[in-house]
Amino acid sequence: LLSLVAEFCWGFFVILILGNFWFLAVLYLLWLYLDWETPCAGGRRSQWVRSWTVWKYFREYFPIRLIKTSDLNPNHNYLLGFHPHGVLVAGAFGNFCTGPSFKNLFPGLTPYLHIMPIWFGCPFFREYIMSAGMVSASKESVSYVLSNKGGGQASVIVIGGAEESLNAHPGSLTLNILKRKGFIKMALKHGAHLVPVFSFGENELFKQVANPKGSWLRNVQEKLQKIMGFALPLFHARGVFQYSFGLIPYRQPIHTVVGSPIPVKQNLNPTSEEIDQLHALYLQKLRKLFEEHKRNYGIPEHKSLIFE
Repeated sequence: LLSLVAEFCWGFFVILILGNFWFLAVLYLLWLYLDWETPCAGGRRSQWVRSWTVWKYFREYFPIRLIKTSDLNPNHNYLLGFHPHGVLVAGAFGNFCTGPSFKNLFPGLTPYLHIMPIWFGCPFFREYIMSAGMVSASKESVSYVLSNKGGGQASVIVIGGAEESLNAHPGSLTLNILKRKGFIKMALKHGAHLVPVFSFGENELFKQVANPKGSWLRNVQEKLQKIMGFALPLFHARGVFQYSFGLIPYRQPIHTVVGSPIPVKQNLNPTSEEIDQLHALYLQKLRKLFEEHKRNYGIPEHKSLIFE
């Protein structure tokens, strides 16, 4: 979805260059140069964009719901680990970039959804995603958000990243997390409390072409992901007037459950052992969150999370 919008923005930019409005393209390039660091410095959100009526219809289509399990003290900063990535990351966008749900449930906290830096190099598109509250997933960007001395900031990071989208099959509970410890180190350095978040229904929105690990398709997808920085899952869902085939996601409810915070004491130079210890605790709390709520959202009793 982001790719389609980005391609449209690139096309519009090319039209400006080739048409009679090349001077506007030049002015925008100058603006891009001067504004290049903004995605790593908190972005430039617009409450007007975040409140567009279209986002209400977007959330109600599935529908998307945010569930609170514990209070989050606005005097602290938080790092929210979002799972799973899915194909669309609809729960993350719908709950943290649009509407009043997060603000109403967690007053005093401002969420920042971190996405791949590559998206902020796209003309015009970068302005749109920043206005929705998205910022770069670079270390500098996360540090900027979590460095607020007064607290009240919440970095939302999709821990599994683009690689995890290749596992986004209906019923899949496989998370790419065992080797992902950078967010743990960042939380320790800034003393940001960790909060596991699981979005039930995220993997049910599309059907993906079978791509088991070791298959030729998966090998190609993984190589392309390493080259381009983002994955290319081959997926389909429903059409506008029929349910057999199309790119419109299925209407499956998404319940994004925000867990209890894990207190983190600031440690500017954490050791590998300290990082591993907190990482293990995070996995334990994430699994507990899933087990406590899976029955409410149609997950069979015998199903459990798989960490890779």
